[in-house]
Amino acid sequence: MNSTGGAIYSFLEWITRFAYVNLLWILFSLLGGIVLGFFPAAIAMFSIVRQWIKGNTDIPIMKSFWEFYKADFWKSNRLGLFYAAIVVIITIDIFYIQVNHVLDWRNIPLFAFMLLIALFTFYVFPAFVHYDLNVLSVMKNALLIMLISPVHSILMTISIVSIYLIIQVLPALAFIFGGSIYALITMGLGYHAFINVEKKQA
Repeated sequence: MNSTGGAIYSFLEWITRFAYVNLLWILFSLLGGIVLGFFPAAIAMFSIVRQWIKGNTDIPIMKSFWEFYKADFWKSNRLGLFYAAIVVIITIDIFYIQVNHVLDWRNIPLFAFMLLIALFTFYVFPAFVHYDLNVLSVMKNALLIMLISPVHSILMTISIVSIYLIIQVLPALAFIFGGSIYALITMGLGYHAFINVEKKQA
């Protein structure tokens, strides 16, 4: 096989892998009734992507996904409780704004909070699978690294917005690759940020 053929084969192989992991994320979310399955499935997906980024590209996907899913089932759902509380708070605030037709400078703290949560989310899943810590410590690390890594945050934002715009044109891509591509972007840049911090600490 010539170099061009090899490159095409490798590209198609990775496309298949990301589609497969995305499908597993959806199926295992459903397996846990979505409420209890979403976060363990997401953590399993990020764990697989992290292994790929580290160079472990030959791991058995299905077996590894299931092992990560089981291992972090309850721990990841504790993280889910935190996000459930945040969603409730934001939903109540947005409902208040809509009912009272209030949209002025007083809403700036709410929008700033929503932006902070969005940026924090970029880091919290990668931090969860990178560090062997309890949930509270994972969130503290994610917040700290987010604050000291503005370049990585900007690159994540630009990349995810770009993917979102592409999905608007080709909605089917969200079902096929949405979760796994998000994991690749945030895990890839997050992993780089973690390594930078670890090097500075060393």
